[in-house]
Amino acid sequence: MPIHNPDIAKVFHDIADLLEIANADPFRIRAYRNAARTVGECGVELAELVARGEKLPKIPGVGADLSGKIVEICSTGRCEVLAQLQREAPPAIAELLAIPGMGPRRVQALYRELDVTTPEQLLECAQRGAIREIRGFGARAEQKIIDAINRHARRDQRTLRAMARPYVESLLERLRRLPGVERTDAAGSYRRGSDTVGDIDLVVGARSGRAVCEAFAQFDEVGEVLARGRTRASVVLNSGLQVDLRVVETAAYGAALLYFTGSKAHNIALRKIAQGRGLKINEYGIYRDEQRLAGASEAEVYAVLDLPWIAPELREDRGEIDAAGAGRLPVLLERTQLRGDLHMHTRASDGRAGIREMALAAKAMGHEYIAITDHSRRLRVTHGLDVARLRRQIAEIDRLQREEDLGIAVLKGIEVDILRDGSLDLPDSVLSRLDVVIGAVHSHFELPRAEQTERLLRALDNPWVDVLAHPGCRLIGQRPACDFDFQAVLRKAAQRHCALEIDAQPERLDLAENDCRAAKNGGVPICIDSDAHSVEGLRYLDDGVIHARRGWIESDDVINAMPLAQLRGWLHERRVVL
Repeated sequence: MPIHNPDIAKVFHDIADLLEIANADPFRIRAYRNAARTVGECGVELAELVARGEKLPKIPGVGADLSGKIVEICSTGRCEVLAQLQREAPPAIAELLAIPGMGPRRVQALYRELDVTTPEQLLECAQRGAIREIRGFGARAEQKIIDAINRHARRDQRTLRAMARPYVESLLERLRRLPGVERTDAAGSYRRGSDTVGDIDLVVGARSGRAVCEAFAQFDEVGEVLARGRTRASVVLNSGLQVDLRVVETAAYGAALLYFTGSKAHNIALRKIAQGRGLKINEYGIYRDEQRLAGASEAEVYAVLDLPWIAPELREDRGEIDAAGAGRLPVLLERTQLRGDLHMHTRASDGRAGIREMALAAKAMGHEYIAITDHSRRLRVTHGLDVARLRRQIAEIDRLQREEDLGIAVLKGIEVDILRDGSLDLPDSVLSRLDVVIGAVHSHFELPRAEQTERLLRALDNPWVDVLAHPGCRLIGQRPACDFDFQAVLRKAAQRHCALEIDAQPERLDLAENDCRAAKNGGVPICIDSDAHSVEGLRYLDDGVIHARRGWIESDDVINAMPLAQLRGWLHERRVVL
């Protein structure tokens, strides 16, 4: 059974959760959590190395013991440590852990105090007011649990796009090697760049559909075959992802790719245009009566409707068809247009590499500059920097730039905490010495709307805040965005010449895509950052660019698409003006 890095990371996450419930050694728990993160970010498929009998690369935080478990997982598809912990854990505990906001400590407390082991029991206890009586919970926490359980019960089973990527890429690679396969692509919400995906849609152009479907259904990744026939197959992978395959002749490939990419609303809008011209459009092509006018490529299908090709990320029926017809489609940002990364962490706070390592890794990716922005002192769990430690880091960056020819500019920065009242975690006297200051909310996410809005407005009034980090503070599938008046924050950002960040961490992708477009329309610049905590995490910029494209973002909208001299000028000018 093929194993991908996200599978290994999930095993380590599950082990850490169960160890925490069992009151195990905190250092052991932290080791598994750190290993899960580093493995998830690793750019090399570890299972492929194990299959070839090669030695695993040096992974930060992964010693001999954890490396042995990686080999075990890759070789057998299971981990005996996890199996033992699952045998010892209360029944159905994993289902409780799947509820957003229900971390190991809360699950442990509820099990200990109320003997709760299932979501149904948890909901019943919450509805009769039993949870608020437990120390550390209260009425507000009780209501949050009720809301989380209800959302959990209603939710579609969706996967972060970044987590689905290794499975999609592996399947596409295997399909391309099949005899007779001429073209193949992912379609659906994955191709449109959605934050999360449900089913994975794959389109293949081939001479023999039945042979492709038969071979696909027998791939090692497949755990269950739901259906297979002459032109389509549907399977569930061992990871739980459902994958739907559609095989068409090459002459219809573009039409099929367009149809199965969607969105449904975009397809309906195209169909209405076609019908208005006496045409019919479907997954096999665009027709006048029985004559196929186009179908081999998406571009020729659009051309029959007098439209230019529309990028998949825009196909949500949010004005893209009118814009295409009027020649006003945005020239979407490309990954190669980013010249730097202005948000990353080092060992000085909660990162896993030094300044020099991060700089050289970014240089290898083609970057012209980076900014080192470790956490400030308020986040003690991340070993945030106080004034003295930040001054030492400033001196270290100055020394590196002076004494070493790194071939990349390293800007001095900080991710400074925005406190509850909107003040900043560090004084202006030290912030003024930095090239880039990123303001961020990391606490009090549930403040009332008016108070949360006032908090952000006050933070933006500080002249040293250049970028507002991950403005919504959401964690996809885990924590909803904060409630605040986004339009008021947008107006303040425009007034203060402050940029809003797209945090490219796959579980964040925050600013939300509709808010990206609102920022663009409001003249507020965007900053796309990896928020990397390791050299591998720098690759998250790829996801950030895809997300930005869904928000209609162009290169001129993005400050870190500027050359270094222009960026320095922008930073200097906004501070002088203010």
